[in-house]
This record gives sequence, structure tokens and C-alpha cells, in this order.
Amino acid sequence: MENKNQPITFVFWIVAIILGVTLYKQFDFHNLKFENPAMAVIYSIVFVFSVYYIIKNSKKK
Repeated sequence: MENKNQPITFVFWIVAIILGVTLYKQFDFHNLKFENPAMAVIYSIVFVFSVYYIIKNSKKK
């Protein structure tokens, strides 16, 4: 059963890293705003979901 969840967790790790970097790059630290706020909301929701999934699966072990 652990082998079945491991590839999925790996995919969520990759998604979380990519979205985290993207959110960081799009944030303007001088004005404290995102370049594209609508996409930042979508990226944030998916980022939080992927981190939640990673944490939830790591607690099961």
C-alpha cells in the first residue's frame, strides 16, 4: 500500500516546489502585490492543497 501512495506524494512534492517558486517570483516585494493576482489565488490554492496532502500522508507512516 505504501508503494501506491509514494509516486503520488512525489508528484505533489514537485507541484508544491514549482508553485512555491512561481509564487515567490511573481510577488513584488516593493509594492507588496502580485503581478497577476488572479493566477496567484489559483496557484496559492493548489499549493496549499498539495502541502496539506504531503503533510497528511507523512503523518500516516
